[in-house]
Amino acid sequence: MQKRWNILKADQPKAQALQQALQINETLCEILVQRDISTYEQAFRFFRPSLSHLHDPWLMKDMEKAVARILRAIGKQERILVFGDYDVDGTTSVACMYRFLFKLHKAVEFYIPHRYKEGYGVSREGIQFAKSTGCSLVISLDCGIKSVELIREAADMGIDFIVCDHHLPDPELPAAVAILNPKQPDCEYPYKELCGCGVGFKLIQALSQKLNLPEEAYMGYLDLVATAIAADIVPLTGENRTLAYFGLQQINSHPSAGIKVLVAQGKLTSPVLLSNLVFVVAPRINAAGRMDDARKAVQLFIEEDPEKAQHYAEELQNNNTDRKEADFSITAEALALIQGDPVMLQRKTTVLFQEHWHKGVVGIVASRLIENYYRPTIILTKSGEVIAGSARSVNGFNLYEAIHACREHLLGYGGHFAAAGMTLLPDQVAAFSSKFEEVVAATIAPESLVPEIIIDAVVSFADLKLSFYNILCQMEPFGPCNTRPVFLSRGVFNTGNSKLVKEQHIRFVVKQNHITITGIGFNMASRFHLLEQNHPIDIVYTLDLNEWNGEKYLQLKVIDFRLSE
Repeated sequence: MQKRWNILKADQPKAQALQQALQINETLCEILVQRDISTYEQAFRFFRPSLSHLHDPWLMKDMEKAVARILRAIGKQERILVFGDYDVDGTTSVACMYRFLFKLHKAVEFYIPHRYKEGYGVSREGIQFAKSTGCSLVISLDCGIKSVELIREAADMGIDFIVCDHHLPDPELPAAVAILNPKQPDCEYPYKELCGCGVGFKLIQALSQKLNLPEEAYMGYLDLVATAIAADIVPLTGENRTLAYFGLQQINSHPSAGIKVLVAQGKLTSPVLLSNLVFVVAPRINAAGRMDDARKAVQLFIEEDPEKAQHYAEELQNNNTDRKEADFSITAEALALIQGDPVMLQRKTTVLFQEHWHKGVVGIVASRLIENYYRPTIILTKSGEVIAGSARSVNGFNLYEAIHACREHLLGYGGHFAAAGMTLLPDQVAAFSSKFEEVVAATIAPESLVPEIIIDAVVSFADLKLSFYNILCQMEPFGPCNTRPVFLSRGVFNTGNSKLVKEQHIRFVVKQNHITITGIGFNMASRFHLLEQNHPIDIVYTLDLNEWNGEKYLQLKVIDFRLSE
């Protein structure tokens, strides 16, 4: 698939001034300036994170009210229900809060809604559970900000709510005792991009301070907070970066029993990176809610006995195996449907429906299809008497607005710019598919249908020294808004030693001005002929470190390449 290369530019005077201050490679300074780090002080905070950089939790609107209500519940021996979403952010949030409160107050329950029976967010079943177990206070985590009606019903039953959420509020806020959400109006908390677990962590921090507990009382949850940050794809800036940095330190030194078994199960070697949490740990946690019941993820994270934690981890592993099998088979079926339909091949969208497809993986399958056919994609399946689906967008296209324009064919829908979900009646599938294609074809920019590679800097092989790489490593943890730097080198030649590996991949052995570097390009075998033309190429890559016989050398992880102009 042809890709667009977008080479970022930096403010040169700022980059040069930063280079003077830091005395490091100017290319690295250009990358820092692109990421809004342009002074020595900003660079120092970036490269040397400190727990002192965490913001005062009392700056968050309603924090005083939330802490006062929880302490009142503890003092009066009220039962407290900790309620959270079924994904990684929700289950880690619930585990942190439950573990913290249980040390202070044994009358604590937790509740995770069933993905298919109850759906996302605060559920009527969850409120009934609170009532039946005598809970007079519910702390909702990673959800609740839009549950206006249900929280009003709970209040009528004598059940108070504290909402800890990070999603964008609607104009009408729920009638909760306290709402902790940095994105709500009039909240002066300086960092707005916390995940749900991050908001819960700030409440735990405030409670610890109010009770004069030692710092370890809340810092011990940073491994779970880092896992939530990784999985929820929030910006790796400011407080998120500090929390992730120290959470990874905990994961690599003294993780909780649940994280420890997941790291071992994934065969991860030290140091565990944020990318390992995204691609190895998080899918196992998410699989519980996708394929079965997410309660077991919370049970894993609150369990202190290593043997019992191992049991729960094995259940998650089984769910993840089922998830991967469903993902693989449905993706194969979906690709066959597209490839077998000449009309569909020419469309600007993909909308596919099979009633037997597993609801838990349709969002994953939509993302997989975009890797092959880069266009807005919706995968639909049967859910009871209705059709339910997940949609994924391409870079720069507002998916939610396109689905909103098709609302006449839908029972319900929700989501945001890049992802959405919807339900519709079976007899509306064809009409919805046609309308969605019509809307997208009329509004999408042609360049949005071509995948884009963001390139941080053009470098020569002469720049690629171990000292350069070592500073790159200090930019970890990588994630949104602080991605692993991508480089472009122009006029590179194949030495003649590049070769195919396992018939799918290319092992690059390339040189530029007499400097030779090796690299690996996964699933690029079909383009090997470009290397055989003895023509210079432009090559896009990230940097890895390889060790062999005690020697360390840099290796390219090739993302794309093409013949030089």
